[in-house]
Amino acid sequence: MPMTRLFRYTTIRWVILAAIVALGLAITPHYGESWDERQFFKYADHAMEAYSTWPRTGTIPLTGNTYDNYGPAYVMVTALGARLLSLVLPWSTSDLRHLVYFATFVVGLWAFHRLCRRWLSKTAAIGATILLGTQPVIWGHAFISPKDIPFLTFFVLTLVLGLEMVDASGADSKQAAATPPRRPMLLLTAAWVVAVVGLVVVTPVVHSWIESLVQAAAAGQANILTSIATDIRSVDPAVYIEKYFVLFLRIRAVFLLLLTAVVGMLWRNAPNAVRRLAVVAPAALALGFSTSIRILGPLAALIVAAYAVWKHGRRALPLLLTYVVLALITMYATWPYLWPDPLGHLAESALVMSRYPWQGMVLFNGTYYPSTDLPSSYLPVLLAIQFTEPAWLLILAGTAIAIFETTRKRRAGRDLLILTLVWCVLPLIGFVVTRSPLYDNFRQVLFVLPPMFMLAGLVFEKLRRIPLQVAVIALAVLPGIVDGVCLHPYEYIYYNRLVGGVQGAFRRYELDYWGTSYREAAAYLAKAAPVNASVWVEGPTHLLQEYARPDLKIYSTYESERADHYDYVVALTRFDLDLQSYPEAPVDHVIERQGALLTVIKKP
Repeated sequence: MPMTRLFRYTTIRWVILAAIVALGLAITPHYGESWDERQFFKYADHAMEAYSTWPRTGTIPLTGNTYDNYGPAYVMVTALGARLLSLVLPWSTSDLRHLVYFATFVVGLWAFHRLCRRWLSKTAAIGATILLGTQPVIWGHAFISPKDIPFLTFFVLTLVLGLEMVDASGADSKQAAATPPRRPMLLLTAAWVVAVVGLVVVTPVVHSWIESLVQAAAAGQANILTSIATDIRSVDPAVYIEKYFVLFLRIRAVFLLLLTAVVGMLWRNAPNAVRRLAVVAPAALALGFSTSIRILGPLAALIVAAYAVWKHGRRALPLLLTYVVLALITMYATWPYLWPDPLGHLAESALVMSRYPWQGMVLFNGTYYPSTDLPSSYLPVLLAIQFTEPAWLLILAGTAIAIFETTRKRRAGRDLLILTLVWCVLPLIGFVVTRSPLYDNFRQVLFVLPPMFMLAGLVFEKLRRIPLQVAVIALAVLPGIVDGVCLHPYEYIYYNRLVGGVQGAFRRYELDYWGTSYREAAAYLAKAAPVNASVWVEGPTHLLQEYARPDLKIYSTYESERADHYDYVVALTRFDLDLQSYPEAPVDHVIERQGALLTVIKKP
C-alpha cells in the first residue's frame, strides 16, 4: 500500500478515536450512578483488602452474598483508576469510575476494529466499528456498566490477542518440533506444574489438617504440636490455627518462587523462549483477567484453541498449555475468593452465575415474569427492537453475503459465518434453551453480539468505491446518533421504530432499569426544593442521595425513620413505582425522553 494511503488511513483512525475520547470526557458527568454499582465497589474494597489479610492471617474478607462469586479484577482496577484520576480531575468518585468504564469501552472498540481487519478492508472495518459503537443501547451502557461492557471488551480483547498469538507462534511451533526441549527441562517443568496445582488445590485440606491438630492438642491429646507449643491448652485454638496456616502459606510461596526461578533459568536458553513468552503472555493475561470478570471468559479461549489446532495441529499443544497455565495464574491472582479453595469456589461461582438468584420481576411485552421463567421469545424480540433498523438491515444482508461466499468457498464469508455461529448463535440458543435467568433486557449477553456487526461490515466490503462506502456508513449510523442525542444521557433505554420507539416501549418493556435518571431528579430538587425539605424516595434511594443537596432530608422504605409530611415524592416508573407511591399527589415535575416517563416527582 502506498505510504500516502497508509498515512491517510492511520490519520483517519486517530481522528475518529480522538473525537470519541473528547466526547466521552465532555459527557461523562451527565450520567447517574447505576442501581447496584455501589455494591460492586464495596466488593472491590473487600477483594483488595484480601491482599493484606491473606498473607498475615490466612483469611479473606467476604461480602456474605453472591458478589463473592463475581470475579473482582475489573472493579478493583476501576477503583484504583478512579483514585488516580481524582488527583487530576475534580469529579465525584462515581463520575471518575464512569470515565474508566468509558475508557474500557474505547479499548473494546479498538480491539473490535483490530479483529475486523482480519477479514474486512480498512474502510469496512472502520464502518463496522462505528456501527457497533453508535448503537444507543451499547453507547449508553459504556458509561454506567461496571460489568457488561467491560466483559464485552475483555472478551473481544482475549479473542483478538489469542488469534494473533496463534499466528505469531507458527514459526516457533515448527522450530520447537524440530528441536524438542531436553528431558531434564521437561521433567522439571512437569514437576513445577504438579507442584503449583497440587499446593494450591490442597490448601483447604492443609487448613483442615492444621485445625484438627490444634483442636486435638487443645483438648489434651498428644501430637506434634504439644511439644512445639507448650501453652496450646491455655490459648484460644484460633490463634494457633491462624499462626500455623500462615506459616504454611509463607513456606508454600517461597517454595513456588524458588522452583519457578529454577524452571525459568532452564527455559531461558531454549530456542526463542523469550520471544515465545512475549507472544503468549498478553493473550494469557487477557484470558485470565476476562475470566476474573465473568466466569464465561473461557468461551473466547475455546475459539482460540480451535483455531490453533486447525492451523498447527498437535504442534499447538505446548502453546495452548502455556496459554492456559498463565491464564489460570492470572485468574487466581486477581480473584481472592478462589484462594482458600480454588476448585470448590470456582465450581460454586460457575453454578451461582448459571442460576443467578435474582428475585425481581422482568417486564416483557406488558407482562411481568420471573427471571427464571421468561418466554422463549424474550431474547429474539429484544434484540430485534433494541438495535437500530439500519443495523439489522446490514446484519441480514451481511449474513446473506456470508452464506453466498461460503458456497463459493471464499475465506472471509466462511470464516465470519463460522465465527458468528460459534460466538453468537450457539450461545444465544443456549441461553434460550436452558432458560438461563435474564433480567435488565439483554445486557448480560452483550459480549456475544460483536460478530453480527462484523457481518454487517461485509456489506461495506462489497461496495468497491470508497466514497460510496463512506456514504452508506454515514447513512447507517445516522439514526443511532440522532436517537442517542435525543435520549442522552439515557441512551441505553433505546427502542427502535418496530415497537414505536421508547414511547411505544413505555410500560411494555424495561426502560431506566438502572435508575440513572435519579441524578437529574436530584438536580431538579437542588433548584426547586426549599431549605431542609423532606423527600420520600422510592426504590434506589442511594442514587438520589449521591447527588442530592446536603440539607435535604431523604426518607425511604430502607430506613425506619419517617416524617409526618413530605415536600416531595420521587419515584421511578420501573415496577410502576410512580403509580403506587402517593397515587393521588399532584405531579410537580417529570423526567422523560421522547414521550416516555423515567422518573416522576410529586408534591403531596
